[in-house]
Amino acid sequence: MSMICNVIVTKEDDTYIAKDLQTSVADQGDTLEEALMNLRDALTLYYEDNTPVETEHVFYTTLEVNV
Repeated sequence: MSMICNVIVTKEDDTYIAKDLQTSVADQGDTLEEALMNLRDALTLYYEDNTPVETEHVFYTTLEVNV
């Protein structure tokens, strides 16, 4: 089984941090590609112990917040 994950990547200093928006699982790497590869491995381990959430009923949108 494969899943499509919605991921956000940020860069802090020389490190890329990739985070799955559905599960909040995150990992990092020295390059964007490495961060995504590490996150893929972390999500594989996560889903070995957890049942995937049915994404058919999950909606993503934006929300403006005054700060």
